Amino acid sequence: MVTAKLTSDFVLLWATIDPIGTLALFAAVTVKMTALQRRRTALKAIAYSAAILVGSVIVGQIILKSMGIQLEALQVAGGIILFLFGLKMVFGGLDSSPDSQAEKGHDIAVFPLAVPSIASPGAITAAIILTDNEVYPVAVQMGTVAMLLAVLVITFSLMLAANHVLRVMGNNGASIVVRVMGLILAALSVQLIYQAFGGVFV
Repeated sequence: MVTAKLTSDFVLLWATIDPIGTLALFAAVTVKMTALQRRRTALKAIAYSAAILVGSVIVGQIILKSMGIQLEALQVAGGIILFLFGLKMVFGGLDSSPDSQAEKGHDIAVFPLAVPSIASPGAITAAIILTDNEVYPVAVQMGTVAMLLAVLVITFSLMLAANHVLRVMGNNGASIVVRVMGLILAALSVQLIYQAFGGVFV
């Protein structure tokens, strides 16, 4: 049971963090950097993203409770957001062009890499929902955090090998992977909404 949950968590976090999409964006916005600059940018982007996502796991639910927002409401809202995000992945609505980077003077490791590419609204929502304090014990939550960190490590590795990976996969291969993950994400988002309603549609 725990293994199945962790596997599902990994897939959902993979889909929302979208390492393949991040890979394409990273390659685009760091094209003029040296190898050392690219490595530093990748490391900072992952560090910022980890801080945001793990922070969401620790205090996200507390903040929601202090605002009087039930987790089920976030689960439905998050499911809708994830569904729309998945549709964008399927139909190619995500912008990963160099024009999406911030203006001069801003660190691209923060924007657009850490936010909103890696620590996306969907990923933050997923991190909070998947570690519900009222549903999952601390041990299971730690397992979910481990899955989160594993996805971030893979994302970091892909960014370091951006040129080589894209050369092997090609633009068409990367596009296919993104769309398949978008379809999976859309299905998982519907499941989140279904679970929030407690299976009342059965």
